[in-house]
Amino acid sequence: MPVYAYKGVTAGSRSASGTIDAESLREARARLRSEGIFPTQLSEGSSGAPLSDLLKKLELPEFGGSVPDLELALFSSQLSTLLDSGVPLVQSLTALTEQIEDVRLRTIVGKLREEVNQGVNLADAMAQHKNVFDDLYRSMVRAGESSGSLALVMTRLSEYVEARRRLQSQITGALTYPIVILSVSAIVMGVLLVGVIPSVTQMLLDMNQELPFVTRLVIGVSKLVTQYWFPGLLVTVFALLAFLRAIKTEAGKLRWDRFRLRAPLIGRPTRLVAISRFSRTLATLLTGGVSIVQALEIAATTSGNTMIAQAVRSAAESITQGASISQPLRQSGEFPPLVTHMISVGEASGELDTMLVKVANTYDNLVENALKKMLDLLGPVLLLFVAGVVVIIVLSTLLPLVNLVSAF
Repeated sequence: MPVYAYKGVTAGSRSASGTIDAESLREARARLRSEGIFPTQLSEGSSGAPLSDLLKKLELPEFGGSVPDLELALFSSQLSTLLDSGVPLVQSLTALTEQIEDVRLRTIVGKLREEVNQGVNLADAMAQHKNVFDDLYRSMVRAGESSGSLALVMTRLSEYVEARRRLQSQITGALTYPIVILSVSAIVMGVLLVGVIPSVTQMLLDMNQELPFVTRLVIGVSKLVTQYWFPGLLVTVFALLAFLRAIKTEAGKLRWDRFRLRAPLIGRPTRLVAISRFSRTLATLLTGGVSIVQALEIAATTSGNTMIAQAVRSAAESITQGASISQPLRQSGEFPPLVTHMISVGEASGELDTMLVKVANTYDNLVENALKKMLDLLGPVLLLFVAGVVVIIVLSTLLPLVNLVSAF
């Protein structure tokens, strides 16, 4: 039977603490109230200290990854519906706990319910699960609680998370085909170089004739793969780790993000994705009542590119000095004229959030088209590359045989 640690007050306003055995949290609370104790803190644990306090003292991380965006969008939408129908927040969270199918999210919502039931703000309760509810989500919830428009804010968040999920799905779909092609190509070349070429090589060497350059090249590559694969693997892993370490530094990440924005083939889609994320994030935050400076700081973080983030932070600084947002974005050179013009119009008309939504929708469509064009171009290039490699390997085995037949 679970043990629950509690803190509370008695009917005589005296503090009380201890542990109690119960089948569930609800039964533990009911038993305490029957004994004249009104719990202010109640959590499962094996000692007198609550489990959450023990984890905080040990500074242990919260296990498990983030929940899927689809589940988070559905949770936001359902919570908005319940709140808009007049259901209190605690009862809404209780109802969602019984409906959510994702085990991890259901557990987290149960914890949120307990925290809110003890008087904690929903945004503060979400701060204990930062890998699920990011800065944007929590800031929106906090603004909604302060303004009394939490139901509307949850609707906005549901739309935002769903749009983010669609964008990520587009990117994943565009990358799947090239990855599959490269993986299959690597397997085929590996089989040829490791399994086929060595046996053919021995036969060709037994002929005691001069081998063509292509054959010698393929034999050399085959020996390199079969005899020095372990050192090659070590060098590859070391180079990858060095690269990952380099891009974690401020200077390294800046250079890498600058390269991604200007690289052929991937530069345009990368810029479009970053601008789309920035525009939708900023629009969602402004609609939710978050201050413009705080919204810009969060939008800079979620853009996913250091170059874009620097331009956005410059805009935040200009706002504090009484200037506009569009001017520093235009001066950075990272935002197309269409974006800065629409932002300028939005500032002048007082409908910046509406303009940003239009920018985000426009750039979502541009992202889809850019990814399709990139895929249309990349597919034939990869096929030509694979075909070229296979032809070289085949020629390396056929040319010596042709020369041998010609000699007779």
